Amino acid sequence: MRLRIHRMGHSGVMTAPLVAEPTRSAAARGRVTGPAVAVAIVGTLALAGLVMAALSSSTGQLVDDAAMNAVTASNTAEITLLSVLGRVSIGAILAVAAVCVVIALLRRRFAHAVGALAIIGGANISTQALKAVLDRPDLGVGLHLANSLPSGHTTVVASAVAALVLVLPAAVRPVMAAVGTAAIGLTGLSTIVAGWHRPADVVGALLMVVIWTSLVAAVLGGHRGRTWASALTALLGAAASVVFLGAVGVRPASSWSDVVLATSVLGAVAAMTAAAVTLFVAVTPAHN
Repeated sequence: MRLRIHRMGHSGVMTAPLVAEPTRSAAARGRVTGPAVAVAIVGTLALAGLVMAALSSSTGQLVDDAAMNAVTASNTAEITLLSVLGRVSIGAILAVAAVCVVIALLRRRFAHAVGALAIIGGANISTQALKAVLDRPDLGVGLHLANSLPSGHTTVVASAVAALVLVLPAAVRPVMAAVGTAAIGLTGLSTIVAGWHRPADVVGALLMVVIWTSLVAAVLGGHRGRTWASALTALLGAAASVVFLGAVGVRPASSWSDVVLATSVLGAVAAMTAAAVTLFVAVTPAHN
């Protein structure tokens, strides 16, 4: 904030009251409310479109199954990935929620404490409710399995990252973007490699968290922060998650055609994860 003070006149009376106004950089970036509402609307439409394409279309079901089956893991790699997924639990998300509240209260950001809880609670409850309601009809393509969209594991980790982005100072957001993207990417991609979820399930979870983060940001208001540094570090985090999977033994399933598909699946999901985390930073109010 910049304080504007007018000089005192000859009579000793101040010519104008003390006025606090935003700095030029903050004013130039604008407030979060409008963009947050827009992102929430677009995210909702994207999630609806994803559901229709992945569940109600025979082509969508076929592509989603093929993408999941294009990657596999060695026995050692599978044990490693299952160990990673085993750490995603109700206890873990409750611990992160508590940390977010403590950080927000220590920084005297009481509304942000409530906002962090709303992101975590809203996204995870909505994911489980939507998964229970949606049906994946048998359209005669591939092995018929029950609906698993959106991914609960991905929602847990992504909502934790979004909540931390909200309560942490703007200066550390690039670091959080890198670590958070790597964590989300590793979780989401691991569920695909393990055969727990299809790629659409992971993308649906990301969209769910983007929607809830945007809604909370729209209610909180405030000024937007810089995004470019976090966007770059998020890409680094996404790349790190893919490199880690390759290092532990994740490979294309069989033929050379699977190499292209497997690379595309891992790269696309990782890139979407980086985009989601960048949106977390872009729509939430920045504060020091």
